Amino acid sequence: MTKSAWSALWTFPSILISAFVIAWGAEAAQFLISQGLALAILAWLQTLPEFAVEAVIAWNAGKNPAQTHLAIANFTGSLRLLVGLGWPMIYFVAAGFRKRLVAVKLEKEHAIEVFGLMLPILYFVFIWWKASITIWDALPLAGFYFLYLFVLWKIPPREASEESLDTLGTIPRRTLQLRAPLRNAAIAGFFLGGGAILYFSAHPFLNSMLAIAGSLGVSTFVFVQWVAPFLSEFPEKLSAFYWARKVSTANVALMNLVSSNINQWSILSAMIPIVLCISAGEARALPLDALQRQEILLTILQSFLGFLLLQNMELRFHEATTLLLFWLIQFFVPSARQIMIGVYTAWCAVELVLTFVLADRRAAWHGLRGTLGRCFGSAPLSS
Repeated sequence: MTKSAWSALWTFPSILISAFVIAWGAEAAQFLISQGLALAILAWLQTLPEFAVEAVIAWNAGKNPAQTHLAIANFTGSLRLLVGLGWPMIYFVAAGFRKRLVAVKLEKEHAIEVFGLMLPILYFVFIWWKASITIWDALPLAGFYFLYLFVLWKIPPREASEESLDTLGTIPRRTLQLRAPLRNAAIAGFFLGGGAILYFSAHPFLNSMLAIAGSLGVSTFVFVQWVAPFLSEFPEKLSAFYWARKVSTANVALMNLVSSNINQWSILSAMIPIVLCISAGEARALPLDALQRQEILLTILQSFLGFLLLQNMELRFHEATTLLLFWLIQFFVPSARQIMIGVYTAWCAVELVLTFVLADRRAAWHGLRGTLGRCFGSAPLSS
């Protein structure tokens, strides 16, 4: 193997350590800021490798327009991995540790994350329709993300009750028991330290995996669409596994991945045309051909379906199983894109009807209204 491949021996443990350190910071921080904002910070730090990969691809596309398809391949592949593989993984880890079928139940304030998916997804319908991504699209996409963060900022933190503290791991719990200055410094240290480890190890880690994939004969397109996103999303999946194994925090694991979805649909996608224009030295649009539009439409429908499935504030066995099955079909039979677009469209239509007909399917709307009503109050949310 090459020197780059051997660097996996130190970069892989570094990625593991960074994922757990940042997760400890997020667990403790939810009692100082809202849980959603803590998870948004966590998701941003965890997607640093994905930002790095997408930025390099967009930069190369600015120099060589023939590589623009790789930017869309990586972007759509990473989003479909999160919903099609990541969400079901949360469910099956949660069910596996309980040794029975369960429903991963969300809390009322998680409606903010659920609806945070909607605006950028709807805007991407416009991008799909006009068949291009321009620097002007970066403005509303970034705006959606900062609006999402603003709402999370206004949500009060949780009460640090004895019962809620008992659900934490040993390190976050002991961190919260420190005096305020030390506690705040420790939490900031978790975020900054874990982020620094991730920042310095992410690029060598991806290079080592690229070298290994190359030695195994994996094609560039397959690597960019599936292998690179899987590796760059590895920190999210580690944190999600860490939380999904506990009854009380399986919903936090799911919201961790939903926050990553929002991050990538909004601020990461806004970065693509900006980096491309800087690299090209001019205001250039990223055109979408028929295949790329198909990829984007398939990704929109899958994420919109995820949004609809969470309208009842639960993820159930049949939903997780079907999401995983549909993703596996896309992975093993790429030529089935058009068929899967039809399948996702039909399922979305059914879920839309159920949302309007069944009262329990509108739980997210009630949670959104109640949470927004508390955003400008001072009372902490119960855990």
